[in-house]
Amino acid sequence: MIQTDIIIIGAGPVGLFTVFEAGLLKLRCHLIDVLGQPGGQLTEIYPKKPIYDIPGYPSILAGDLVKNLMEQIAPFKPGFTLGERAEKLEKTGEKEYTVTTHRGTRISAPVVAIAGGLGCFEPRKPPIENIEAFEDKGVDYIIKDPEKYRGKKVLVAGGGDSALDWSIILADIAKEVTLIHRRTSFRGALDSVEKVMDLARNNKINLITEAQAVGLNGNGVLKEVIIEQDGKSPVAYEADHFIPLFGLAPKLGPIGDWGLEIENNAIKVDTYDYSTNLPGIYAIGDINTYPGKLKLILCGFHEGTLMVQSAFKYIYPDQKLSFKYTTVAGVNGFE
Repeated sequence: MIQTDIIIIGAGPVGLFTVFEAGLLKLRCHLIDVLGQPGGQLTEIYPKKPIYDIPGYPSILAGDLVKNLMEQIAPFKPGFTLGERAEKLEKTGEKEYTVTTHRGTRISAPVVAIAGGLGCFEPRKPPIENIEAFEDKGVDYIIKDPEKYRGKKVLVAGGGDSALDWSIILADIAKEVTLIHRRTSFRGALDSVEKVMDLARNNKINLITEAQAVGLNGNGVLKEVIIEQDGKSPVAYEADHFIPLFGLAPKLGPIGDWGLEIENNAIKVDTYDYSTNLPGIYAIGDINTYPGKLKLILCGFHEGTLMVQSAFKYIYPDQKLSFKYTTVAGVNGFE
């Protein structure tokens, strides 16, 4: 049995930063994540993708942000249980919960912070009959390393931020980039839309709207993507890679059976301290919901900061909370 002060379910950026804020209050943390390494989606899905809304960083690669967060929390020596899914939550004392993973690891603490991002997720796949035959043989649903596509012909499908952003990035890497979308308007950020339009006007990418992929051809590996455009006959486009970026289908998984109040596949919280309907259980980051919720890493950092203040008072109701600025004491002053 592992004993700690706060069990953090999810080792993504919000979960990692929460370790830092808890450490300033001398609260120990243990993180559980189904993925085999810390970082969540930043590590697993787009480690080489730049992020633009982290204060103090005009641009930082997702993987570098995770590296910096790990360095930031190192003085507080958090525990990690990786490659295991949080399966069961039990109330094992007046102020004690025990979380059991699907592999039988048990961790106990007075406080549980659920920072599971989108929860368990899988990519939304286009309805192409033989698509599974080409998975990892030309069809990718996520981009981990853009260098994989250097000098290749790439066809991206989608109309959201991921499809737009990766089309922009790959325009300088791939031999040829084609972006297809079912509509003429896009759902992504206006700045990204303008960049894509500029690239298309300058023949840096091929942009095909009112179109969708309906078939794939190849002998063991992808060779062609069949595109059907409104009012036109299907056309075969030569492609080394087909990347449909239609987002992820989030599922709460076992967390949905823990007695928490759920709304639209997310955990309802009180914005005073991001507590749930269960005492001592909090939810921070993309997995929670409340009026005005924004699913940004920045917002998750804020939520984790307020959460640990409340957690300290919950664990030690008779102790006065004396919070010091790190600019005064420095991190080593809290070890």
